[in-house]
Amino acid sequence: MSQDIRDFLTPSCELLALGEPTHQEPAFGRVRNRLFAQLVERGFRSIALETDRVAAFAVDDYVRHGVGSLDAVLDEGFTHGFGAQPGNRELVVWMRDFNRDREPDDRLAFHGFDTPTENTMAPSPRGYLEHARDYLRLDPGAGLGPGTASGAGLGPGTASGTDLGPGVELRFDIAELAGEDERWSREQAVLDAESSPGETPEAVRLRRIADDLLTRLHLRAPELIEATSRAEWFRARARLQAGLGLLRYHAQAAVQGLGPGDRVSGLLGLRDALMAQNLLDILAVEAGRGPTLVFSHNLHLQQARSAWAGGDLDCRWNGAGRIVGPLLGERYVFVAGSLGRSEVLGLADPAPGTYEALLGQGSDAAWALVEPPMPGEGRARTDPAPQHGYSFDRASFDGASAVLHVADGAAAAG
Repeated sequence: MSQDIRDFLTPSCELLALGEPTHQEPAFGRVRNRLFAQLVERGFRSIALETDRVAAFAVDDYVRHGVGSLDAVLDEGFTHGFGAQPGNRELVVWMRDFNRDREPDDRLAFHGFDTPTENTMAPSPRGYLEHARDYLRLDPGAGLGPGTASGAGLGPGTASGTDLGPGVELRFDIAELAGEDERWSREQAVLDAESSPGETPEAVRLRRIADDLLTRLHLRAPELIEATSRAEWFRARARLQAGLGLLRYHAQAAVQGLGPGDRVSGLLGLRDALMAQNLLDILAVEAGRGPTLVFSHNLHLQQARSAWAGGDLDCRWNGAGRIVGPLLGERYVFVAGSLGRSEVLGLADPAPGTYEALLGQGSDAAWALVEPPMPGEGRARTDPAPQHGYSFDRASFDGASAVLHVADGAAAAG
């Protein structure tokens, strides 16, 4: 039992994943901040939270360079309402103070690793694709004639020549193809396959344009980085990948003939696959500066397959942690989160025999890092309500190096 997360680090760790069982208990954000301060002393130079990667650029600009105001970046740089959480405000303030008098290469960086989607909404990819096109300085109206061989004419202002069929040109007229943003962002575009624009001819063409832009971004990386910067190139790629991810998400939403569980599982799985890609990209951005702490819900970071059930839904998918874990090997370390008593959620002490009761045995500490339960020990608690979004069971700590157990949310938050 410890309150020093450095006790659980391995020499090879590059991505330390810290989970929470619910987003609604503020103690986890505040304990996370204390643990991140410990990790900074050990050489960590970045943190990634469960918020949209592109939106989080505003937070990073603030903590590293003082751009904007605190209230503005909390409102615009955090998605899913996370800017209102007190722990996130305290984190941003602390990071800005830490960075204020440090050399640029030694400053702490803030990242989001989520997609731009909300539970029942996914925006238009238009703005993301247009940003990449403009970064590449491509003419929106330029294109090639039909039937041009793929790979030809990769000079400025031309498309890759992908053969889209007789009489079809691949142009960069993204706004014309995307149409009104509302046709993508309305709830029915995600909830109803027949109402989704994800598999329309225009969406298919947009995906091919996005693939072409991504190829060009890599082909021209040397001169683009020289003309702008390495950081700007990575941000342009992040925006383009966000747009391409949205196109894939809308395509998944357009799949017909699926039952409710399979439909939601497909969307959840795709979101986590995109989150995993973002985490790997963040490691590339941070290469040579130090390890990264990533903080999110257990379901996104755990090494076992994720599951969620509610009503007539029974969803199962691979979370981001299950994806990046085998890819990173010993460079990925996972610490699960569990909760005992919570005034915010109205939870009393966990019942005897539950995992949470076992984790809190023999200690009066409000929170601690403890060894995971042994296989066969304990059972999942049943008192959290569905609206709590609580998840901590055998799968949550399978493969975890430790468990962050918050025994008393009110005391830990204080």
